[in-house]
Amino acid sequence: MAESSSSSSGMRRKPRQARSQERVSRILDVAEELFIVEGYTATTTNAIATRAQVPIGSLYQFFPDKTAILKALALRYGELLHQKFAAFDGVELAKLPLSTYVEKLIDTADQFFTDNPGYHAIFMEVQGTIPELEEIEEAADAQLIQDLVTSLSQRDSTLEPADYEAISQGDVEAIAFVLVKAIGMLLWLSLSQEIRLRERLVAETKRFALSYLESYFPDPLPATTGAD
Repeated sequence: MAESSSSSSGMRRKPRQARSQERVSRILDVAEELFIVEGYTATTTNAIATRAQVPIGSLYQFFPDKTAILKALALRYGELLHQKFAAFDGVELAKLPLSTYVEKLIDTADQFFTDNPGYHAIFMEVQGTIPELEEIEEAADAQLIQDLVTSLSQRDSTLEPADYEAISQGDVEAIAFVLVKAIGMLLWLSLSQEIRLRERLVAETKRFALSYLESYFPDPLPATTGAD
């Protein structure tokens, strides 16, 4: 994730006091809601300020325009997803059966999309029209790749060297890159489908990820069946 500086987010300045931070958070919450319901193009900064119950001048203290609000929202989405993936740094997760590990990985990403419907609704409208958003997305993916590199490296360290061909750091980075890009794209495409097909595509994403990881990581641990 790119650092949340005023220059990277498009903000005029970062809020430092608690009151200012709360005001910026409220502006982003309201903007997200309006972008979903009314659409990004139809929403105005005046409408955002009115709904957020802040003077328009206060909004402009932090955001020079509507695009800056969208960029800050994109950064917030990226940070939320990073926080979820960062949980995969735990050594205990690395010791899980590979099928359980993949299940948790995909479910975590899918739950993010479920919990944040604005991510898909908003960015489907504006994709390809705001170059800065592509840069933010690339930076977010780079952070997720590093999160997964850490997680996979920990899993690698739990295996007995005699049981598999050693995996280099370059291998782990390439594997993480493929997983982040492939999982992200498949889940993104699933969001446009009716619920039954979406659920099937999530299941197929898990199948793909498990087969792919099995080609690199042996799984000496039995999958959890719920029986002793």
